[in-house]
Amino acid sequence: MKAAIIGAGPAGLAAAEVLSEAGVAVTVLDRMPSPARKLLMAGRGGLNLTHTEPLDLFLSRYGAARARLEPAVRAFPPEAIRTWCGGLGQETFAGSSGRVFPRAMKAAPLLRAWLARLGERKVTLLSRHAWAGWDAAGGLLFNRPDPEPLVLRPDATLLALGGASWPRLGSDGGWAPLLAARGVALAPFAPANSGILIPWSAHLRDRFAGTPLKRIALSFGGRTVRGEAVITAAGLEGGAVYALSAAIRDAVAAEGEAVVTLDLRPDMTADEVARRVAAPRRGQSLSNHLRRHLALPPAVIGLLREGEAPPETAIKGLKLRVTGVAGLERAISSAGGIRLEELDEHYAFRRLPGVFAAGEMLDWEAPTGGHLLTACFATGRAAARGMLRAMVG
Repeated sequence: MKAAIIGAGPAGLAAAEVLSEAGVAVTVLDRMPSPARKLLMAGRGGLNLTHTEPLDLFLSRYGAARARLEPAVRAFPPEAIRTWCGGLGQETFAGSSGRVFPRAMKAAPLLRAWLARLGERKVTLLSRHAWAGWDAAGGLLFNRPDPEPLVLRPDATLLALGGASWPRLGSDGGWAPLLAARGVALAPFAPANSGILIPWSAHLRDRFAGTPLKRIALSFGGRTVRGEAVITAAGLEGGAVYALSAAIRDAVAAEGEAVVTLDLRPDMTADEVARRVAAPRRGQSLSNHLRRHLALPPAVIGLLREGEAPPETAIKGLKLRVTGVAGLERAISSAGGIRLEELDEHYAFRRLPGVFAAGEMLDWEAPTGGHLLTACFATGRAAARGMLRAMVG
């Protein structure tokens, strides 16, 4: 039995592991010079693999896609990911937030061990092979450095080419027209886990772009997220922002803009903040007064001047106007892609015999916190089981 996997990211490599373990001859093809580039980029921030929160809560993070993703995630849940990492010699730990990381805090050691295991199982990895669709006889067509394109006719095919975020790392959504031409229904790509765009004053943008905001709380649509953010020249980025970015994105698309609320001292009650603001100034400027009594750094004081309310009253509820979200070129992940109804419960296309799909190609999204990688691992493995089922009849 022969299987072709197009895309050497987490979903594709996870599928290759399941298939090769079952004795299938696996060829993994990727258009980039080396595999799993987006995984390596994620590793620069420590590589958040999964999360320790209760599984039902974990699954709720997938929103409307939960029902479709749940069987795959339950078959390879967060604890299984930690065990799998340990089997590759990469022990994990959970941080105070429940997020799980490899102890090395890098992706490279894990990826090297993973590729070594696949190599021992005779998995063939072909880089610089760009999928170009199917030839007239139904074979998989690949453009490559060699003048002659490569044509493969496997017993089963997995598409795991990623979504459309960070296109310079390989997942540029270029596969969408190939599937659309075959009648596959696709949802438009949209940035997910992205920064938000705020029309800062020139003063704030020029002086404080790149400044982190520690221990803040961001609210939108009835939900509040505590965490950190970073002031950028265009707006805000960071974990607290990403957690709300999907709702903000949809609101901006519907209304043209949105208003978020920033609590700059979430550890203090409104009464405590008011008491400190009301303390005698004794000739101090407002900036120095706020810095002395509330330990507000210059960037936060600058932010207070961006809202319409007086700075001293906006500390617990700074209203900021959002005009958009950062584009796919900077988004951590993407929404859109292959509509889930195009696939059966085994991740096989209903209208493309012998072809399966997994990972971020599918139309689902989730917040950061390990949910993205977990679903990529899980759907890759689930699709591989579907391929095995199809090949053995």
